[in-house]
Parts: sequence; structure tokens; C-alpha cells
Amino acid sequence: MQDIKIKSVGFGDPAVQTLVAENLRDLSERYGGSGDDTPITAADFTPPNGDFLVAVEGDQLIASAGWRRHGDDAELKRMFTTSAARGRGVARRMLAAVEASATAAGCNRMILETGDRQPEAIALYESAGYMRIPDFGYYAGYPDVLSYAKPL
Repeated sequence: MQDIKIKSVGFGDPAVQTLVAENLRDLSERYGGSGDDTPITAADFTPPNGDFLVAVEGDQLIASAGWRRHGDDAELKRMFTTSAARGRGVARRMLAAVEASATAAGCNRMILETGDRQPEAIALYESAGYMRIPDFGYYAGYPDVLSYAKPL
């Protein structure tokens, strides 16, 4: 196995958008529709109001996670690990890296929305210290949405 490097990238980069499209396909398979209709732009992930990170193995992007400012909070978005990279601790490393980025930008808490058909994501967040909070954001009020937060 080659070394896995985590780096900050532009959300609009074509390779990043290919990975994001894979993420949306995965969500679509689980929930139907387009996967996630939350409005997102590249500007959301531009420092100091956000950041977008990828994990790279060799020349392949294998995971992503970004955050965007939501008041004093950082909202986690587009957390995803390719199926080939799952089960190797990559998602946990990505989560720690995105939390560190948001902390460095002065955010007090990481918040996120996930869904009840993503048990592996729920297990990761809960094992990393995230606690349930009232639903917020684009999917607030949807029955299959679970919102979480963790102080940074």
C-alpha cells in the first residue's frame, strides 16, 4: 500500500468533481434522487470560510471532506471514501484533518447532517465524539436526516 497523503484542494478541480460525482451516486443509491440537493458552490470551501480536503494514494483521489462556515460553526460536507479505500482508517484520518482545518480557521464546533441509511458514517461520527443535535440546514425536518455536532 502506498502512502496516503491528505491535502487541501480547490473544490472546482475536475478530479475533485469526479470524486464528488461518485459520492453523489453512492447517496443516490441509498436515498434515490440526485443524492444530495444541498446548494454548494466552490466559494463555500474557500479559506477562510471553508476548506476542501482529499486523500490521495498514488495518483488516485480516494476520499474527500470539506467544511464551510455556518456562523461560528463549521459544517462538514462531502465526506466520502471510495469503496476500494474503505475499512483502512482513511475516513477517520479525513475527519481529523477537516476538524483541524476548521479549528485553525477559528470555528468552535463541527456540525453535520447525515442520513439513517449510512450506518458506517453514523458509527464513525459517534465513535469520534459527535452527539445528536436538532436538525438544521437544507434537510431539516426530513424524517431520515440525523444531525450531529462536536466541539472543536
